[in-house]
Amino acid sequence: MIDLHTHSTASDGSLSPTALVHAAAEQDITVLALTDHDTLAGVSEAEQAAKQKDIRFIPGIEIEISWEPGEFHLLGLDVSKPSPAFTETITELAQKRQARNLAIIERMQEAGITVQYEDILTLSGGHSVGRPHFASFLVNQHIVKNHEQAFEKYLAKGKPFYVPREGLDFQRALTLIKESGGITVLAHPMSLYVSWGKLPSLIRNFQEQGLDGIEAWHPAATPRVCKRLEELGRLLNMYITAGSDFHGANRPDRKLGITSGGRNISEAFLEAIPPLAEGALRAASPYQV
Repeated sequence: MIDLHTHSTASDGSLSPTALVHAAAEQDITVLALTDHDTLAGVSEAEQAAKQKDIRFIPGIEIEISWEPGEFHLLGLDVSKPSPAFTETITELAQKRQARNLAIIERMQEAGITVQYEDILTLSGGHSVGRPHFASFLVNQHIVKNHEQAFEKYLAKGKPFYVPREGLDFQRALTLIKESGGITVLAHPMSLYVSWGKLPSLIRNFQEQGLDGIEAWHPAATPRVCKRLEELGRLLNMYITAGSDFHGANRPDRKLGITSGGRNISEAFLEAIPPLAEGALRAASPYQV
């Protein structure tokens, strides 16, 4: 099995990069991409751990793109040579994420919930804070029963504690990923909230701008929808990827190496991306300590 979409404590996952790799090894995963939100902070640690476990490691990132009415996330896979502009931009994104988190705290306080930012930071283990950590707080305070309910009632788009994250311009994100050696993939396309009637032409337009592939297989979509997305991607001659979107205990419904319908993610998905299928890890990685 492989997994091309995972998260660690460098963003909003519950496992450290090392623990994530060890968990992947226990599941007999042979290829693993770390795609934390708007950061490469966990990549060096994960790569070192992957070498020890004989797992092929793919440095990656998941970038928020400015989009309405839904959410547009862009995966960058094999970001092996981060450019100065790329590094500067993700630093700015981290600062904007911090501002967003403080705005969520303010909304919670206005709703009568006793909470300080330090409470959420503790739940993150001192790492990057994201909405799953706010969900954990709501669960711990018995305001909701579980993470799913926390998002459904409070943290999802349009809900009381949702604060939009300022995303990057699509063309800017494409340029940054590509100049850093990466491949661009539209993550969980159904999150765009675009009708099936409009989706093919929209993705074709993204492709014309430089998008390389689509994540056809994602656990948030049904197998029927995933098959349809895969057919669309193949029709457009795009790369097709699959991922678990693993977050550890912060999203217990997501399992490493498993995607929609409980299906294992096979190495065939890596083979469908020639630039990734060609090589083993580079001898001189920019992430080596």
